[in-house]
Amino acid sequence: MTRIKICGITNIDDALMSIDAGADALGFNFVPGTPRYLKDTEAAAKIIEQLPPFITTIGLFVNADPEVIQATADECHLDMLQLHGDESPQFCQAFNRRVIKAVRVKDESSCSHMSDYRVSGYLLDTYVKGEMGGTGVAFDWRIAVKAKQYGRIILAGGLNPDNVASAVQQVRPYGVDVSSRVEASPGRKDPVKVRTFIQNVKEVDREWKQSN
Repeated sequence: MTRIKICGITNIDDALMSIDAGADALGFNFVPGTPRYLKDTEAAAKIIEQLPPFITTIGLFVNADPEVIQATADECHLDMLQLHGDESPQFCQAFNRRVIKAVRVKDESSCSHMSDYRVSGYLLDTYVKGEMGGTGVAFDWRIAVKAKQYGRIILAGGLNPDNVASAVQQVRPYGVDVSSRVEASPGRKDPVKVRTFIQNVKEVDREWKQSN
């Protein structure tokens, strides 16, 4: 079954609403200067400590100092790290938590270095010059299908309630990741969009299971 991550969580109401809708994981943004940046790690920790069991919490970082990443992960009790910058394979192995490495997809060559990494999974997002993720722009999903040879693929980049079913049908990824396209405003989720997104993923999964 396709795992579902709702990213850019900034408050406990959105976190619990997303879980109630069926999310498997929540993403917390620790990237300065971005709309969903959680500057106050203590506030992030308070959100996370109120979550129910069996929900995976993931911290997003871009080219951050390893000491900052480790300290934030420890303070917030993050389950996993999602690294969106130019982090090397060696850098990704420096932590006592599992790592998801983000790959900015421009064309097929964008994925050629994935074989160098030993990580839990790869998040494929769309390459946009000057941006490190969360662009809300889709890429050619055929590239994601080919990238599955390197490991578990989490599909991101422009997914929304209207196109996520087609994306899952075409790619059959390990998981999907959404942030801006299920918001009412930056940092605030739209419950209807979140629920519709998740329902559409689960419906495709049910149909696939019945046909196989």
